[in-house]
Amino acid sequence: MSERSWRYLVDDGARAAAGLALDEALMHGVRRGATGPGPTLRLYTYAGAALVGRYQTLAAEIDLPGCARAGLSVSRRPTGGGAIIMGPDQLGVALVIPSPATAPRLLLEELGAGIVDGLGFLGLAAVFGGKNDLLVSGRKVAGLGLYRDEQGALLFHASVLVDLDVDLMLQALTIPAAKLGGAARSAVRERITTVRAELGHPVSTDSVREVVAAGLARRHGIRLREGLPTDEETLRCAELVRSRYANPEWLHETAAAPAGTGSAAFRSGDGLVRVYVAAQQSLATSVLFTGDFTTVPPGLRRLEAALRWRRLDARTVGEVVAHVRGQDASDPGWERDDAIVTAVLTAASRAIDRETVTPVRPRGSCYFPDPADAGSTAGTARWSTK
Repeated sequence: MSERSWRYLVDDGARAAAGLALDEALMHGVRRGATGPGPTLRLYTYAGAALVGRYQTLAAEIDLPGCARAGLSVSRRPTGGGAIIMGPDQLGVALVIPSPATAPRLLLEELGAGIVDGLGFLGLAAVFGGKNDLLVSGRKVAGLGLYRDEQGALLFHASVLVDLDVDLMLQALTIPAAKLGGAARSAVRERITTVRAELGHPVSTDSVREVVAAGLARRHGIRLREGLPTDEETLRCAELVRSRYANPEWLHETAAAPAGTGSAAFRSGDGLVRVYVAAQQSLATSVLFTGDFTTVPPGLRRLEAALRWRRLDARTVGEVVAHVRGQDASDPGWERDDAIVTAVLTAASRAIDRETVTPVRPRGSCYFPDPADAGSTAGTARWSTK
């Protein structure tokens, strides 16, 4: 996929709709038969935004009054995955290239490797993990996503957590941690990290931008030429803001109304563990295990990922639990398979029955990453999640 050069764009302070609209506008230059600037790397920040994934329900993922109080603009990405907040301390990565035939997961890993190289320049050992995350010390530091259009263009998205205001995140997003009260912050921090936290000293977003640009350039054997959007791209961006990214029909688009969230508890060697399950029809869309842990047992972390988008029936859940136990039979994080299966199914039943559950509707935020490949069946060959 190497090109001799990529145009390189840098900007800061984007609003939600305009930031996403420009990313899509840049895709026109790499479509089949296009003449124009060609492949483009854009490294940018937002003024303050909450972005929902392509396949999510806006009202279920975003606390709209909370965003309004915080002054956050809101929009929906063309790439899939969970809800995120973006601001001066989260580096947005947008790369547009002609779409190769590579499978989505392999493509995510290949393109994400440039960010891994860039973080390596700072001394951080990041690795590709789950379906679409970059991890440092087992915790998420960046999320990745793809969008392929029908004209042969590909948009690669990433959000790199230079830092994160967890309180602002809990105000802006409706996620499983929000139900945990005082334990919410620790639940988030067990699953995510930031560049500053890992380095143990301040680092600017500009510095991270520089190393990410250098890592992508080196990994893919290209040189970066600084540039600006063309007049045509600027006009196309404005039209996309109007027709899509600020359009209520796009913002509130959803494939299906969400069910609620249910919970149930079971006993383990670490004490009482509670599982939260969000469901869409008969599929688990989000699973979260909580308890009085020093850290969440790795087996439960893997099970959170492995149960997403699986059928909520005894046979399927039992097979997933047995498979995850087989990865670390000595200490999976639970003692009896039947107890954890029963708890997951009970929570799922309460989630599906809206009348028996408080409608908090948490739904798989990006800040609860998949720490291992879940073998997800969500999406199609044209999409991968962020």
